[in-house]
Amino acid sequence: MKKKVVVYSSDTCVYCNEVKKYLRGLNVEFTEKNVSTDVEARKDMMKKGFMGVPIVFIGDDIIQGFNKAEIDRLLK
Repeated sequence: MKKKVVVYSSDTCVYCNEVKKYLRGLNVEFTEKNVSTDVEARKDMMKKGFMGVPIVFIGDDIIQGFNKAEIDRLLK
């Protein structure tokens, strides 16, 4: 079963773009929540206890920042 992947990102975040590019390269479908333009996404992220992006949710797991090894491990 494929895990649901959600990426919280912002327009000015270099690592956010790297995460999205990496996931696309793996042909992983993901939902992007842009906290620069989506006030509800920003509130949701902060409610979960995070102040910065990228935040990657893979199933029930959370990765803060861009960590290829952890993304690979959680997608296997």
